[in-house]
Parts: sequence; C-alpha cells; structure tokens
Amino acid sequence: MKSRIALSLAALLTASPAFAHLDPAGHGSFAAGASHPVFGPDHILAMVAVGLWAVVQARRTGETRALWLLPTAFVGMMTLGFLFAMRGVGLPLVEPMILASVMVLGGMAALALRMPLAGAAAITGIFALFHGHAHGAEIGAAEALPYLAGFALSTALLHAAGVAGGLTLAQRSATLPRVLGACVVLAGTALGLAG
Repeated sequence: MKSRIALSLAALLTASPAFAHLDPAGHGSFAAGASHPVFGPDHILAMVAVGLWAVVQARRTGETRALWLLPTAFVGMMTLGFLFAMRGVGLPLVEPMILASVMVLGGMAALALRMPLAGAAAITGIFALFHGHAHGAEIGAAEALPYLAGFALSTALLHAAGVAGGLTLAQRSATLPRVLGACVVLAGTALGLAG
C-alpha cells in the first residue's frame, strides 16, 4: 500500500506542464476546462486533499455531511473565483495561495484537526477562490461556460477520488487517510522547492 501511494504521488509530480492545457479550437472549450486541473500537480493534490480532509472530518466529528459539503464548498467558491477573473477582479498571491492550499488542506487531513463544519467549509472555500481565479485567468480562447463546466466537473471528480480513496483507506486503518494527507504535504513541499 505504501509503495502504491508513493508511486501515485510520483506520477502526480512528474506530470508534464506541456500537456496542462488543451487547445479549445482543437478539443473544444469543455475539454480544455476539464484538462486544466487534471494536468497540474498542485491542483490535483489540493483536490484530493479536500476529499481526504472531508473523510477525516466526517470520522472525527461524526458529521457525514462533510463528505459532500467540503467538496461542494470548494466547487462553489472556485466558480466565484472564476467569475472574478472573468470580470477582471484581481486577487493577490494566486499561485502562492494555491500552493498553500495543498499544504494546509493536506495538513488538516494529516493532523485530523477537528473543527465545526462551517469553519472547515470556509477554509476550503477561501482556497477554492484562488484556484478558480487561476482557471479563469488561463482561459485563453475558450468559451467561458463550457470551460467552467469542464473544470468544475473535473474538480468534482478529483474530490470524489479523494473521498473514495480516503473512505477505502479508513476501512483498513483510521490513520491511513492521515498518512496520505501527510504525503500530500510532502508533495506540496517538493513542488514549492522545485518552483
């Protein structure tokens, strides 16, 4: 199991930036949006961390709504961040905040920090605003609505993978989702040092 986790993280970190964006003219705006979060290791790690933290929160607090509320808060606020970018509303420190989201959300899962569901959703949503802004700033020639639908669906699927993986690991041991959260933090550290 540990070797699978290590291999998965290594694959995420070696994704080539050359494939980060599909050309909307050749592939369509929806496909361009859907590919955006999938080929960025920082986005993937943050999305999976949201799912893992949702699982840890649900197990620690007994509040199973965390399993859908944290991912929903992320997608909702990410959409708002996208709309900010489309309207020309700037946000400071977008890239550093995206990297911080990997570290903080992964750390929340690793440390199994227990907090009220509203607070967990708020933290998740704040980081999502920056992810959405980055997606909007890099829209290129894509049409806004199909592009938004693509990256929102892709993000939701990555959250679902984090939740499903976290639930599967938690059935084996309550500490495994936390270990994977720590791996997300380490991978985020590696990304920060490489950048």
